[in-house]
Order: sequence, then C-alpha cells, then structure tokens
Amino acid sequence: MAVTKRAARPARAPARERARPILGRLAKAYPDWGPTLEFRTPLDLLVATILAAQARDERINEVTRTLFQKYRSAPDYVRAPQATLEKEIRSTGFFRQKAKAIKGATQGIVERFGGEVPRDMDGLTSLHGVGRKTASIVLGAAFGVPAIAVDRHVERVATRLGLALKGKDGVERGLAALYPKRDWYKVTWTFVLHGRRTCTPTPACPRCPVLELCPYPKKTR
Repeated sequence: MAVTKRAARPARAPARERARPILGRLAKAYPDWGPTLEFRTPLDLLVATILAAQARDERINEVTRTLFQKYRSAPDYVRAPQATLEKEIRSTGFFRQKAKAIKGATQGIVERFGGEVPRDMDGLTSLHGVGRKTASIVLGAAFGVPAIAVDRHVERVATRLGLALKGKDGVERGLAALYPKRDWYKVTWTFVLHGRRTCTPTPACPRCPVLELCPYPKKTR
C-alpha cells in the first residue's frame, strides 16, 4: 500500500511541478526526438507537412525524395499542372485537397512574399491550407523560432498528463505557460514521439517513462 501511495503522489502534484521532470524523462526515453519528415529547405518542410495530414511520415518521405528533386522553388509548384501534382502525390491520400493546398500556399508565397517562405506565424497562417500546427512545425524546425505544434499526439499526451486542457488551443496555451520558449521545440517532438510509440490511443502504460508522474485515470496494465 505504501508503494502505491508514493507512486501516486507525484501524479497529483501541480502541473508546474511535474512539467520539468516529465520533459527530462521523455527526452531521455526518446533521444532521437526531432522532425521525422525529411527536408532541406523551409519550402520542403512546408510541403511535406501539408502532405503528412492523415498519412504516415515514412510514406511522405518516400514521395518527397522524388518530389523535392523536381520542385525546388515555390514557382515550380505554381507552374505545375494540378493534374500532374495530384498524380505525383496520389499515394499520400487526399491528394486532390493536398495538391490544391500546396499550389495555393506556394501561389501566396510567390505573390506576397517574394518567393520565400515567411518566417512568422501570421505570414505562414495567411497562406492557403496552412494552419497553426503546420506553421509551428515550420517555424521551429526550419527557422529555429520557438513554437509548439499541437497534433493529435501532442494533444493526447498533454491532456493525459494533466498539463493542459483539451482542444488544440488549450493545449498550446497550457504547454506554453509551463515551459520556457527555449524548450518548446523539444516539448513538441518528445510529446509527438511519446504519443506515437507509447501513449497511443490505448496506452502502453507499463513501459511508460513518466508513469508515476501521470494522473490519467485509465492506465493499462
């Protein structure tokens, strides 16, 4: 009984007290944390992130290894026939919507940003098909600008750990309040990997590196 109580106390501690040790343990558990999409330029990452919606990053990387050899600038995408681009990205799923988003975003880059991917949230989210999650990924990974990208994995992990309220806006605000800006990039990618590998929809709690810090009431055995 005593062991159970000792294990439970940290999980009930305020979020601010648990935030730092949680991040430290996750970074140690996933030393390969960081973007899993392959890219060379901010434009590559923007396109890859658009393609990654509802698709596995491994599949996206297979497609972009060829795609990025052909399309090296925003005008390249703008000039590409819609049907051609759709065919080239078909295997990523939802290819018509994704091709439209890519062409719309790159058109905006050419017309309003001189062909260069904007380096700020407002500029990125002004592009067609680019939301805060995509913009945050580009800002953090391509430009080194502090940003927390909230995908389904980050949202699941943050809410189960009691670090933020449900909903992407609530999660972004909650994590931003708990962690200094210098850690936002690490927070994003350690939480992503934890959500993919351990804290899945049915979590693998027995091998979780932050089990004793987690207040989630539906732990698995």
